Amino acid sequence: MFKRVFKIIAVIAVIVATGVTVGAYVLWQDMQTALDKPIEITKSEIYQLQRGTNVRTLSKAMAQNGWVQEALFFEIEARRQKLANHLKAGSYEINPGDTPRGLLGKFADGETAKFFISFIEGMTLKQVLAVTSANPLLLQTLGELNESEIIEAISPADKESLEGWIFPSTYQFEAHTTDLDILKRAHTKMKEVLAFHWETRAADLPYDSPIEALTMASIVEKETGQAAERKEIAGVFVRRLNKGMKLQTDPTVIYGMGDSFDGNLRRKDLRQDTPYNTYTRYGLPPTPIAMPGEASIEAALHPAPGESFYFVAKGDGWHQFSNTLKAHNAAVRKYQLKK
Repeated sequence: MFKRVFKIIAVIAVIVATGVTVGAYVLWQDMQTALDKPIEITKSEIYQLQRGTNVRTLSKAMAQNGWVQEALFFEIEARRQKLANHLKAGSYEINPGDTPRGLLGKFADGETAKFFISFIEGMTLKQVLAVTSANPLLLQTLGELNESEIIEAISPADKESLEGWIFPSTYQFEAHTTDLDILKRAHTKMKEVLAFHWETRAADLPYDSPIEALTMASIVEKETGQAAERKEIAGVFVRRLNKGMKLQTDPTVIYGMGDSFDGNLRRKDLRQDTPYNTYTRYGLPPTPIAMPGEASIEAALHPAPGESFYFVAKGDGWHQFSNTLKAHNAAVRKYQLKK
């Protein structure tokens, strides 16, 4: 009798144990499927993982966002991989095709989202500020500040004008970086680049300070888009300054006209005196007129030797250089007046 009861109990125990094992296996498979299922979003999103967030809170957020089927699945996986205590705060880019398991790896590795902002050679300060203010991923802190107030925020001891002092380049940043942070980085980079080339500058240059070299570099930047011409153009301007000649460069006139410039530079504009009109005034303008790149800075401080004092645009992106006014006038007739 007792043997029969014992056998029945043993069979029931096996059945029960087997049922639990099968149930656990099915649940495990469901969890793996859920963790490897791409999240259902149609475009990239930015998710901010706040400092101090624990794995349970994160798991609930994942489930609330619809990124994982069950919060418990995400939490179990994090603990199983021993990542629960290694989640790193920051801004993360969530992309279509990402899986909950993949996101867990991102959060643990600190693969925060990286973004980029570019300032192009030849941009003015006004254009640079427009680029920063239009970037939705930057925290806007400058608001309606004028240039003097922006200078005070960036580097109050350095200068009276910020024109020319933002290095044109592409800068990487994380979400919630401020516009001021980007401008500080670009300003510091420009100071470093200018200081390096100033220390290695050629002899007998007509500059009393690095800011004058930066001003010259900004003119070179605006005069040509051809890298091969920069040092030659810088050489022309350096020789003119050394000879006491006016620079007579159109980009400075245009800069001095400000918003009144309509895209067409007229003869009367060349006669209208402003602090930036190098047809009416001798020497360099009072500030840079744009943000020069490193190649233009190098050209201004290492100009090409030669005897040319003039150049004129040929209409194909290049310039014709002349040693004499007579030759220059002939080039003007050929390339500008088409005679």
